[in-house]
Amino acid sequence: MQPRVSPLLRTAAAYAWRLIVVGAAVYAVFAVLGRFHEIGVALFLGLVVTALLRPVADLVARGLPRGLAVGLTMLGSIALVLGLLAFVGEAVAGERTTLAREFRDGLASIQEWLSRPPFHVDPQALGNLEARLGEYLSSHRSTLVSTALSGAGQLVHVLTVLALALFSAVFFTYSGDRMWAWYRGQLPDGVRGRWGVAGEAAWRTFTGYTHGIVLVAAVNALLVGIALYFLGVPLAVPLALLEFFAAFVPLIGSPVALAVAAVVALASKGPLVAGIVVALIVVIGQIEGHLLHPLVMSWAVRLHPLVVAISVVAGTIAAGIVGAVVAVPLVSVVWAVHTSLRAAAEPEPPEDPGDDGGPTGPPDPGRGQPQPV
Repeated sequence: MQPRVSPLLRTAAAYAWRLIVVGAAVYAVFAVLGRFHEIGVALFLGLVVTALLRPVADLVARGLPRGLAVGLTMLGSIALVLGLLAFVGEAVAGERTTLAREFRDGLASIQEWLSRPPFHVDPQALGNLEARLGEYLSSHRSTLVSTALSGAGQLVHVLTVLALALFSAVFFTYSGDRMWAWYRGQLPDGVRGRWGVAGEAAWRTFTGYTHGIVLVAAVNALLVGIALYFLGVPLAVPLALLEFFAAFVPLIGSPVALAVAAVVALASKGPLVAGIVVALIVVIGQIEGHLLHPLVMSWAVRLHPLVVAISVVAGTIAAGIVGAVVAVPLVSVVWAVHTSLRAAAEPEPPEDPGDDGGPTGPPDPGRGQPQPV
């Protein structure tokens, strides 16, 4: 007599081995991508640059040849970025002496403040900590030098990725539509329509997210820069620029950048100004979460805040800071593609007869099916 297997167990086993196969396939894909992650990061950055600069290039191309318009747009953007970096570097160099003096005075005031109630920290504790830090740096000088040399090697990788990203952005901006049309032409006729729908939804969501996050980051940086300037915190412009780039990591980027600003304020202006900066973290977080993101991002990215948080954490675990930046746009694009394909596959409801009561005619067999773009 054969043992009887429960239908529930049979169904669970059928789903289990399919999930194992899918999991193995996903693991294999990510393993391959991990071996070539520099290329993936470069292409992602190239798409970001394309999403930002293609509207500008299209506008310039109305009066100039396409190639010249793309070249001028790229060169102008590079000049703008280099000029901004030079301005920040000059600001840091100009305030270096003043900042070093304020840091020394600030550390002394912090030490005195911690020695009073309610903390009662031994004043010698911080002095011993500084001495031990100096001894550590002296004893581990060779390790620090090798780490610096390793960082120089990483710099070469970063420059290579940036060069490939710029190279890709030039071609994406110049002829990205023709490249996509060529790719779709290599697919079987039966799937070209679905790929067209998916590609349009993916690019629309990605460009919307890119424009939205840049606008949110710019508003955050402007608010931080104005607040730090009026509070008299040194390096207000570099800290505002740090806030701009940190805002590309949703939920956690802005608080981390503002925490750095709070440390600078604590060392240079004392606990009162540092407390105001901490309050600024809360205020800007509320503005970003309840005003900027709903107004700017809702039309492009329709994800629950919990999904955004899980995506950021999962991306950070999988690929560090790069994964944290890429996670939300990737999940948004995948969801947009899924939604658009599901909507395209659903048949449209039958139309009601007209007012004259005449026949509606035979149904169109192609209705509701995605058409090639």
